[in-house]
Amino acid sequence: METIAIYAGLFLSAFFSATLLPLQSETVLVALLLTDRSPWPVIVIASVGNVAGAVVNWLIGRGIEQLRDRRWFPLSAASLQRSQAWYLRYGKWSLLLSWMPVIGDPITVVAGVLREPLPMFLVLVSIAKIGRYLVLAGLTLGWT
Repeated sequence: METIAIYAGLFLSAFFSATLLPLQSETVLVALLLTDRSPWPVIVIASVGNVAGAVVNWLIGRGIEQLRDRRWFPLSAASLQRSQAWYLRYGKWSLLLSWMPVIGDPITVVAGVLREPLPMFLVLVSIAKIGRYLVLAGLTLGWT
């Protein structure tokens, strides 16, 4: 039961850190990698959670246009416009930067706003996010 709770915590940490919330999942991932657990379930669970969180951002992006005139809307028109310009300039390949702190989450929202097809979104975001966790695991465990 303890293992399920640990993996659920990892999943939630990875999921919420991939949304627009200012959280980090790397610390949880590295802490679990430093235990005697097999690294592969840790990497897979964190990756699935992180990609799922990015899909939530994509879904928010799909519906955000309807909400942009609301007073409580968290993004300024200028900020949304800058993000859209960035995405239009670099296209879907900018999703390979979705693993990066600060800029990665807004890129996934803008991909939804600009109607990036979900299958391509999933492929590129998965490459970025799984790649980041593999690099972290390699650095933590001394893989060469």
